[in-house]
Amino acid sequence: MRSYQIIQLANGIRILLQPAKSVISHCCLVINAGSRDEEVGAPGLAHFIEHLLFKQTLKRNTTQILNRLELVGGDLNAYTTKEYTCLQASFLKPHLERAMELLQDIAFCSTFPESEMEKEKEVVLDEILSYEDQPEEAINDDFESMLFTGHTLGENILGTPQSVKSFRRQQLMDFIAKNYNTHEMVFAISGPYTLAKVQKLAERYFGQIPENRSVKHRVSATQNPAKQKTVFKPINQAHCMLGTVAYDIHSPKKPALLLLNNILGGTGMSSRLNLEIREKYGIAYTIESNYSPLTDTGLFSIYFGTDAEKVEKALALIHKEIYKLSTQALGKIQLSQAKKRFTGQIALGEENRMGVLISMAKSLLDYGKIDSLKEIYEKINAVSAQEILAASNELLAPENLSLLLYQPEQ
Repeated sequence: MRSYQIIQLANGIRILLQPAKSVISHCCLVINAGSRDEEVGAPGLAHFIEHLLFKQTLKRNTTQILNRLELVGGDLNAYTTKEYTCLQASFLKPHLERAMELLQDIAFCSTFPESEMEKEKEVVLDEILSYEDQPEEAINDDFESMLFTGHTLGENILGTPQSVKSFRRQQLMDFIAKNYNTHEMVFAISGPYTLAKVQKLAERYFGQIPENRSVKHRVSATQNPAKQKTVFKPINQAHCMLGTVAYDIHSPKKPALLLLNNILGGTGMSSRLNLEIREKYGIAYTIESNYSPLTDTGLFSIYFGTDAEKVEKALALIHKEIYKLSTQALGKIQLSQAKKRFTGQIALGEENRMGVLISMAKSLLDYGKIDSLKEIYEKINAVSAQEILAASNELLAPENLSLLLYQPEQ
């Protein structure tokens, strides 16, 4: 079972401590603000802010920021998603205070100088071009744009060259003021520390941050009709995504879809799609399914890459496996095996301490609580074969599935 302790500072920031006996410690600041919170017409702003946080603060320049942890063997990183911004650090046990002070400095004392903004725009533009050169990555964003057309959830997290070039300093400041609500932030720590020590450091570095109670006005996306689209690109292999809008994080149907996804094309080599399409027919090197629940919607997708002439056969085999899951309830032994495989994978995931820590922080933001492994297992083991069958029928009927195909140019 996970053990953890939570402190809430007067300004609303929550401090999460997960005690761990290790010489390596981790911490992260998770902020409930991501690319979906951007103004229409300004895609990429949240990600651009994440980049600029490392450039200059009231007391440090870029080199001093980057060296602060690296000089003692630590690591500093960050990323942006549709709904979150996360700053993270890993370091040796003695350097907790150094890490906490640094994350506080870049998150709350960054100055966003115009000169650094112009340099970083070029970096992000290169990042966009690099991403577009990876069709197996770019197709994810284009597929989400298909499903969430006209909504910020459908925008590329990196933004577009046009939007990135247009960013001004005041836009960054306005986004932070509107979205960096201190009551929607969690600073989490995993390491061999006492609660008293963590609380003392938290009060010192985060307790003085001004409270921000800005209220988010997230607009839910309306579901668009299923569509099919083919895009010709200068690539050697075809890439395809098939999927639909799915259940949100609060849906009671989420556990059934998590299990269904793992059976169909989730982690591991024994998923139905991998066994059928890669192992049996050798059609695709990579084939996988993915379920990404968000606060008010979700996304279920299947991805594969193959030779252009094999796309139709791959799609036929995928629909064959979906049909089986939609018409044949899992037997008792099949269901038991699926649950054991899934819960085992979750247990193995506990080895990634930073990943677990971030997941706990997000859970605290989303649900106001953190489930223990026992509680997670109970939810999975409570899923019935009929619930999996129902989820498959509700979401994966052929008329519900959108398809995006990248085809090599002739």
